[in-house]
Amino acid sequence: MKVFLVFALAVASVSAGLLPLDTPMHPRDIEAAPSINGRITNGKNAAENQFPYQVGLSFTGSSGSWWCGGSIIASSWVLTAAHCTKDSSSVKIYYGSTVRTSPKLTHTVSSSNFQQHANFDSATLNNDISLIKTPSVAFSASINRIALPAIASSYSTYSGQTAVASGWGRTSDTTTSVAKNLQYADLTVIANSVCQQSYGSKVVRSGVICVSSVNEVSTCKGDSGGPLALDSKLIGVTSFVSSKGCERNAPAGFTRVTSYLDWIKSNSGVSA
Repeated sequence: MKVFLVFALAVASVSAGLLPLDTPMHPRDIEAAPSINGRITNGKNAAENQFPYQVGLSFTGSSGSWWCGGSIIASSWVLTAAHCTKDSSSVKIYYGSTVRTSPKLTHTVSSSNFQQHANFDSATLNNDISLIKTPSVAFSASINRIALPAIASSYSTYSGQTAVASGWGRTSDTTTSVAKNLQYADLTVIANSVCQQSYGSKVVRSGVICVSSVNEVSTCKGDSGGPLALDSKLIGVTSFVSSKGCERNAPAGFTRVTSYLDWIKSNSGVSA
């Protein structure tokens, strides 16, 4: 597992007229130890088959192993974050799990099946999105796709609306326990201009969508790459949280799916 990513964005943000108050980091990098820890901080237990599009992703690479989430967008495609696929040689995909260790199905695929965004920038976190080509899976009540927003000339910012994030990310900033059940949290989307006050305009660009964190409810380690859904459509891919911790009530950042619909279609053929 990689060490903390600390981003020196202050100078660049001053030149852009915006001084960030915080620094972002990928949930995957919160701890140096390669382990699967807990759940979404202060989230709720998911019911059986509540999130059939959610998959667990156990990556292996030269630096060790790490856990991420992902979303089924077609019978043979999973969408996740580029910081999850980066430096990985293979991934084991867990389908249909509510109890994390009891998937209905697993597939292991090599990195040759990854379509990582060519312009992913681990310094600014931009273009944090990847596709994984998988063996075809049969859809059921526990394994199913989530729809993408339709390609259009303009899109909602979703600001003020409530979306749901899910995953097996860790339970708090101090816990080392493993969550048995899939977790979820209802989170309010905020304007990018508000999120920029925390992380600056170099990080929070048009391809990012942010949610507020209140009462210490947020995404955390193990949630990376997982879904943010609204009205049964995928609108975000878990990308970053505050380097100060998941329970600091700082905004959480996601890759904005509507900014990458053309990229997804051209690399996988999948659209709404």
